Amino acid sequence: MNSTAKSLGPVPITSCDEVEPRTLSLLAGEAEQDYKGVISAYLRERVPEFRRLDRLRQQGWDNPEGDKFFKTQRSNADKIGDIETSQFHYGLMQRIAAELHNVTSGCFTTTTKPGAILDVCAAPGGFLAAAIARNDHDLQVRACTLPFSQGGYKILLPYEGNNAIKISYLDITMLAEDMGVDLKDIPASHPDQDKFMPRQFANNEKHYYDIAICDGHVLRTQERSSYREKRESVRLQTSSFVLALEHLLPGGTLIVLLHKIEMWRIACLLQTMSRFSEVQVHKPKSGHAKRSSFYMVAKDVRSDSKEAEEAVQAWKDLWRVATFGSDEEAYQAVKDSGPPAEQLLAEFGPELVELGRSVWLTQANALAKAPFIKNQKWGSH
Repeated sequence: MNSTAKSLGPVPITSCDEVEPRTLSLLAGEAEQDYKGVISAYLRERVPEFRRLDRLRQQGWDNPEGDKFFKTQRSNADKIGDIETSQFHYGLMQRIAAELHNVTSGCFTTTTKPGAILDVCAAPGGFLAAAIARNDHDLQVRACTLPFSQGGYKILLPYEGNNAIKISYLDITMLAEDMGVDLKDIPASHPDQDKFMPRQFANNEKHYYDIAICDGHVLRTQERSSYREKRESVRLQTSSFVLALEHLLPGGTLIVLLHKIEMWRIACLLQTMSRFSEVQVHKPKSGHAKRSSFYMVAKDVRSDSKEAEEAVQAWKDLWRVATFGSDEEAYQAVKDSGPPAEQLLAEFGPELVELGRSVWLTQANALAKAPFIKNQKWGSH
């Protein structure tokens, strides 16, 4: 692994729910096991909000009804191709965007006029709809989304005939040249050799967009080569972050969906972003309340700084290993992409605690009211 990556936390798995962690066998989840206990112990000792949440999670793990609850949620997510489900999700994302916009003093408003917004995993388009509604000046929108034919979601944002909105239907994890890999260097024996794509972002798009949104997650409905199953969360998040940060205007805003703020790789990521931006986090009450999900909003991102450039290069290196290396090499690259947990906590522990308090509190309050917790006799103790 390139030594540049040593300062970075690897990217998050995106299909994780704290009530059913035993269902996971993903690469990043495996690498996490070496660090999880250290950070959890640190937080249990210092943070009452985390202690309460940790206790409620354990109650959820011990109750089969918790598994059923989140299994139903996953099933509903898989049905987002249905028009009724898609419409609900489209509206939900707009409500979440409104909440984020209010608590972050306008994260969906561009600083330049006309403005430019990049959404690297856009469907169904709720965040873009919210952003367009909150800017009273012209906007240029660039969006990427997995084609519906490959298991992606439909775009419900009205855009046909609007030349200011460009939708690219593609799998961003296959943008080899945007990740720094020449197509001619891809081995002919690679199972996806004919699926990698040439450069999709022009040179004049570098450091161009006021706002970049990374709200994607690995889709169970997507058909993909078997080698990708354990690595797909790493590949998706690294490619998302490269595209977003490399094309973000200096001083711009980055909006990212993440999972489990207390996990080692997420804490490393927050530490990295704090070196060249003003980091805020928020768990929306309008959505994600019971889940581990939360949003990072990084403002005043110095995307042209040395630290940001090092981050982009490290994510490219990690994408390359996760795409072309063996499982063992990819696993080691994830482990090597951040400092040991003890070092991380010594450097960033107090900041992690202050960032996480509101996230843990919101989730604990929601879980305490969940039927698989509330109906247990010992659920309130």
